[in-house]
Amino acid sequence: MKTHYRMLVGAIAALVLVASPAAAQDFKVIVNPANTVAELPAGVLGKIFLKEVTSFPSGGSATPVDQGKASPVRAAFSKRVVGRPLPAVETYWQQQIFSGKDVPPPIKSSDDEVVAFVKANPGAVGYVSSAANVAGVKVVEVK
Repeated sequence: MKTHYRMLVGAIAALVLVASPAAAQDFKVIVNPANTVAELPAGVLGKIFLKEVTSFPSGGSATPVDQGKASPVRAAFSKRVVGRPLPAVETYWQQQIFSGKDVPPPIKSSDDEVVAFVKANPGAVGYVSSAANVAGVKVVEVK
C-alpha cells in the first residue's frame, strides 16, 4: 500500500513540475506602449486586477481589462497571477459589488479586443493568449 501511495505522490509531483512551466506560457501581459514598466511582480499585478492597487509601481494609474469568463487564458491568468481560481475571483467581485466597494474590470471577448483597449488607454494592462498578435502594445514580464 505504501509503495502505491509513494508512486501516486511521485506521479502527481512530476505532473505538477511539468505543467508549471507550460502554465507560465499560456498568456502574455500587455500594457500601453507609453507605459514605462518593463516587468511586474505577480503579486502586484494580481492586486491591480482585484483593484486593491490602482497604480503601477512606477507611479502611473493602472486600468486592468479582463477576458470573458469562459476564456482559458483568463482561467490561467487568474490561477497564476491573481492566485485564485476563476470561481473565487467571481465570488470576490460579487462581494465587492454587493458591498458597494467597486466593480470588476471591463471584460473584452477576444485577444484582439484586449489589445485594442490597451492601445487606446495609456494606463491599461491586460493579458492575451501566448499566440496573440501584440503589435502596437508592449509585453511585460511577470516576475
